[in-house]
Amino acid sequence: MKPDVLCDACTGVKSKAEKSCLDCGLTYCKSHLDPHNNVPKLKKHKLLNPVKNLEDYICQKHERPLELFCRKDKMCVCQFCTEGEHKTHNTVPLEDESREKRTQLGKTQSEVQQMIQERLKKIKDIRHSVELGKTNTEKEIADSVEVFGSLMCSITRNQAELLQVMEEKQKAAERQAEGLIKDLEQEITDLKRRDTELEQLSHTEDHIHLLQMYPALSSPLHTKNWTDISTDTDLSIKTASTVLSQLQKNLNKKLNLTINIKSQQYSVDVTLDPDTAHPRLILCNDGKQVSYGDAKQNLPDHPKRFDRCPVVLGKEGFSSGKFYYEVQVKGKTHWDVGVARESVNRKGQITLSPQDGCWTVCLRNGNDYKACDAPSIPLTLKEKPQTVGVFVDYEEGLVSFYDVEARSHIYSFTGQSFTEKLYPYFSPFTSVKGTNSAPLIISHIFKTE
Repeated sequence: MKPDVLCDACTGVKSKAEKSCLDCGLTYCKSHLDPHNNVPKLKKHKLLNPVKNLEDYICQKHERPLELFCRKDKMCVCQFCTEGEHKTHNTVPLEDESREKRTQLGKTQSEVQQMIQERLKKIKDIRHSVELGKTNTEKEIADSVEVFGSLMCSITRNQAELLQVMEEKQKAAERQAEGLIKDLEQEITDLKRRDTELEQLSHTEDHIHLLQMYPALSSPLHTKNWTDISTDTDLSIKTASTVLSQLQKNLNKKLNLTINIKSQQYSVDVTLDPDTAHPRLILCNDGKQVSYGDAKQNLPDHPKRFDRCPVVLGKEGFSSGKFYYEVQVKGKTHWDVGVARESVNRKGQITLSPQDGCWTVCLRNGNDYKACDAPSIPLTLKEKPQTVGVFVDYEEGLVSFYDVEARSHIYSFTGQSFTEKLYPYFSPFTSVKGTNSAPLIISHIFKTE
């Protein structure tokens, strides 16, 4: 709110001004303005609404009211100016020039208001696009869960990674939309401020102020062209559909080839390490079989030996490259198979999880298969594996398990970070009410030349 302009003629406490006189060069309150309403000579003076900067309305050269506008020099002039340096210039009364500029400002104001509406609509469209994309993404996620559920559990990890990609792309689209909305709202704020200034100026009788402010307010604001700017919230959906389609198309073909390729190229000769075996475990002389015994053997307490859990490791560890081995689990109701890092806890109870240095799958109660993660992941297998293949790619951080006879994938630990030697891991588990006595047998893999 602008402060009141006070009367120049009042002494003591000054009253609020009523008018400013360009001829007198003074501003008057209502009582001091009376002579201008009654004295014939003063009635001819040029009055306007009170202003503080009255000198801006008077020609500094001739001390006369600025009543005309020079269109050539684009400045306000007095009558004496038109008889001098502006004599040949096109000059018009301030009221005429102000009226024309007010019309032009009205057009500019209309354009500004239209720009505001366009940006408000753009915000609405972007938000609608985000919501639609979010709805579609949720539907695609639900559909992908159903698709993956129909596939073998071998792609559990792939599903999680795919859903993460979809969600990250949706979040990226939402962040992009938030940035666009922020820019639009800033432009709307600037445009509304311009609209207010234009509204005030279009109704002012202050011709000098109008003409002084016109160049700045009539110039275009620096705004973006929003016509072709949009968010791509469908990108994650397209990516998901492409991956799913390709995954379904190639899965069977890849699974049929995987075991044969790995067994031929990366198979290793695994022998059990007796120094690591729990005292109740019975190893064959060739180091290829292990079973659970009824009596605890009197064995030295070797630092590498497992003293609580019925576990034995392979003799040779691997710190690079790829390796593959197979173990027969036929006839067993309980078993654990996989790999363990060298520093795995060997004394006391063991937790089977990658965080604790074990990458294994297990069988419990005859048909309860699990991937031993934290938490464990139930596995639904179409057939009961008789021989399990274990493949490790050290550099890729991959541990995969296969049903050798069915030539199918059981489960994969992906994205792991290995920093120690990895050893083949075996647990025939304990005898369960006289059952589960069958041994785990390391298979001999015949390579074709």
